[in-house]
Amino acid sequence: MPSIQTEKELSDNARALWQKAVHAVELRNYGYAISLIQNILKEFPGFLEGRERLRKVEILATKGKKSFLSGLSTASLKGAGMVKKDPLAAIELAEKNLESDPTNAQINHLLKEAGKAAGYPEIAVLALRTIIDANPTDVKTMHELGELFISINRPDDAVDLYGRIVEINPADLTAVKRSKDASATASMKSGGWDKATSYRDLMKNKEEAISLEQKSRVVKSLDMIEEQLAELTPQLEANPENVDLTRRIAILWDNRFEQKQDTESLDGVFYYYHEIDRLVGGADPGVTRKLSTLSMQRVDMHIKGIEDWFAQGGDQHVTADEANAYRVELDGLKQQKADQLIGDARKRVERNPTDLQLRFELGEQLVRAGQYTEAIQELQRAKQNPNARLKAMNLLGQCYTEKNMLDLAVKQFQECASEILAMDATKKEVLYSLGLVFERMGKKDDSLKCMKDIYEVDYGYRDVAQRVEQSYAS
Repeated sequence: MPSIQTEKELSDNARALWQKAVHAVELRNYGYAISLIQNILKEFPGFLEGRERLRKVEILATKGKKSFLSGLSTASLKGAGMVKKDPLAAIELAEKNLESDPTNAQINHLLKEAGKAAGYPEIAVLALRTIIDANPTDVKTMHELGELFISINRPDDAVDLYGRIVEINPADLTAVKRSKDASATASMKSGGWDKATSYRDLMKNKEEAISLEQKSRVVKSLDMIEEQLAELTPQLEANPENVDLTRRIAILWDNRFEQKQDTESLDGVFYYYHEIDRLVGGADPGVTRKLSTLSMQRVDMHIKGIEDWFAQGGDQHVTADEANAYRVELDGLKQQKADQLIGDARKRVERNPTDLQLRFELGEQLVRAGQYTEAIQELQRAKQNPNARLKAMNLLGQCYTEKNMLDLAVKQFQECASEILAMDATKKEVLYSLGLVFERMGKKDDSLKCMKDIYEVDYGYRDVAQRVEQSYAS
């Protein structure tokens, strides 16, 4: 199978072209940069960094707009016949057509098939990622990419992807199952099971996997869960370093929590998964992700408990100092939750730095946490994703507003509003924010115009009616 090439492996001439291309991108001379990178890829089709950069530059150059040929499949039909005969030529054909319409699904599917046929599955990954970036709810393509990740031994990426599918559709049982399978594969890989050197090793690993699967099946009866916990816990106390036994108990506590949804069960799940993590030396990514999820669930449950206590008037029955202590604790928990959400989002970006949807999600979490300066960089990059563009611009406007950079906020909100044709919920929110910024700048007429635009289609939106009608009364 052909290998992926790095910049160091390029020829002197190709490396010089690459440096020129990078400089051209910095100068926003996108057309020149695209031409240079395409020439490099003809000679070095496995230069994945260049291909990824090419796609980003094409999206910047087209600003997410589709070509007028976007709906035609001539190139994909022609390329389909070339895939088996000359896959590298099919790759070049696909790239040429993606220049004017980089997110075109048909052409990206052609690139995917050609990449796999040429022995470059990484190119196929790029093609499918491009489709998903343009349509983050395209579950069908996500499933296809997940299968590809498994086939090229990237189970960690598969787990993350199936997790996104389940977030979109919690009822997707196929994604749930494949996520578990991929997590198990990742665990085997980290534990060295995939590096068995003899028949005996393979048989031993297979037996261990089957044993673990059988012992990990969900137990539906709560009484049976309690019975098995009572049976296994003393065994673990007698043999505390037994990973398999610890895992079985952790899964039982997890089943208990699924049924009872109580703090005691959640604490039990967390404790035993933490023990697994200790025993395997942090080498199981599936356990690491589980601990992250459990940690968030514990924080959420604690936050809800305190909020419910305040909602039920609990603060009326304690001293002011005690009530204030609960408020401080609640603020601390919310900050802890924000920090963890940001940390998880940042890790996803680090694993997939070219995924603009993940960039947006990180920027969104940073905004929620009030970290506006850090959010700006992520949101500026996320704007290049057509599907996240409007939301990213709206959040950028909010960042600039919070930093009192009002002229930049106006520009961002105006650009965002101009790209939304219908007066939908997003446009109303953007116009309202724009109106408030104009008000802060002392531009009353401009502020009032924004409010009137909303008033004409939605009388009940926030305090728009009051603002508009007061302007006539005065």
